[in-house]
Amino acid sequence: MSVRHPTPAAVGGVVLALVLGAAVAGSAAAPPTAAVHAAWTPAERETLRTLSLAALGPLPPDPSNRVADDPAAAAFGHRLFFDVRLSGNGRVACASCHDPARAFQDGAALSAGVGLTTRRTQPIAGGAHSPWQFWDGRADSQWAQALGPLESAVEHGTTRTQVVLAVAKHHARAYEAAFGPLPPLDGLPKQAGPVADTAWRSAWAELPAARRDEVTRAYVNVGKALAAYERRLALAPTRFDRYVEAELAGRAPNGASAFTAEEEAGLRLFIGRARCVTCHAGPRLTDDRFHNTGVPASATPLPPDSGRAAGVRALLAGEFTCDGRWSDARPEQCGTRREALQAAARDADGAAAPLRGYKTPSLRGAPGRAPYMHAGQLATLDDVVAHYDRAPAAPAGRSELRALGLSAAERRQLVAFLRTLRGGVVAPPGFLTPPLLEP
Repeated sequence: MSVRHPTPAAVGGVVLALVLGAAVAGSAAAPPTAAVHAAWTPAERETLRTLSLAALGPLPPDPSNRVADDPAAAAFGHRLFFDVRLSGNGRVACASCHDPARAFQDGAALSAGVGLTTRRTQPIAGGAHSPWQFWDGRADSQWAQALGPLESAVEHGTTRTQVVLAVAKHHARAYEAAFGPLPPLDGLPKQAGPVADTAWRSAWAELPAARRDEVTRAYVNVGKALAAYERRLALAPTRFDRYVEAELAGRAPNGASAFTAEEEAGLRLFIGRARCVTCHAGPRLTDDRFHNTGVPASATPLPPDSGRAAGVRALLAGEFTCDGRWSDARPEQCGTRREALQAAARDADGAAAPLRGYKTPSLRGAPGRAPYMHAGQLATLDDVVAHYDRAPAAPAGRSELRALGLSAAERRQLVAFLRTLRGGVVAPPGFLTPPLLEP
């Protein structure tokens, strides 16, 4: 008997192929007729080079997670990622919102777990290259990010003891292959943890400190295994990357690397007058920083959300940080993050931790993951480009935008270019489909 999964075993709508020994999910549309190619200046060619996926380089190390590159931990994390038993209602897994069939997001304006959240699901492919996680950057590692939803009352709706007991019951061999023996679990309450539910919180407080530490260590290891899996979800090349590869090699783009005249004009705007590369820079097309761009409030009534201004304080007070007790890193391996965060928290005018500032999302794969912005406020890429062209005032805080003054034709050109960024996810064989889980 197998456990029901949030996504089908044959992932619909996702093309799976083998590329250099890895599986690729998602495929680009057929290439267009080639444009009449105009020359790029040396400076423009250098900008294109920095935006190409070929410039990404290897995964950065994660000293806070000693099993980050351990195959056994990644295989364990793959099992955990699809297991609905790590939820309060037995129906929610990480893959419920981070759906492989949708490039590891869910296509909803607001994500739904055991309840409705207040933000949009972010895709996770390539996330190992980012120093901050979540829209507000309140986690500084993938394993810390993975732990947040488990204890969220509206996401997985579970507790530390339930997670560890479920792992002991269903995944003991996989856990011990990666981390060694599980802690003694006799007498643990089914639900206990430092969560919002007062009864579950009280049950946690009643446990001896040593037992709380044992459970927390095993709980943290669950997050580190999930991170080891997610770390292997990489971005696949797009038509844009093939275009840049041909251009830098001195070949006129054609066939699979061809752009239409409209797409090429949109690319010129993207790196030029439209100033998109101000924030959407680098090979992942994000600066991994936080900006107030005047995004309108959600049509769904939501509680106040100050974005990075609250996120930086949450991280400073967080339990699971690079320089915290549950990290595997030495303090010096965490660099100057703590100092940078403290400076951001002290910043009086909001420049470092902007009110209602949100993390710049990667544009890779963006054509396939509408709606857009942190709460799905904008429905289409046309709406996104129109918003940045108008540069409206922010509903709170100060927007960084300035009106662009684009024509209707130029807005269409930008959208045409953005559609060349459609792409999938590259992962080891089998990692894009649900594993068979034993009862």
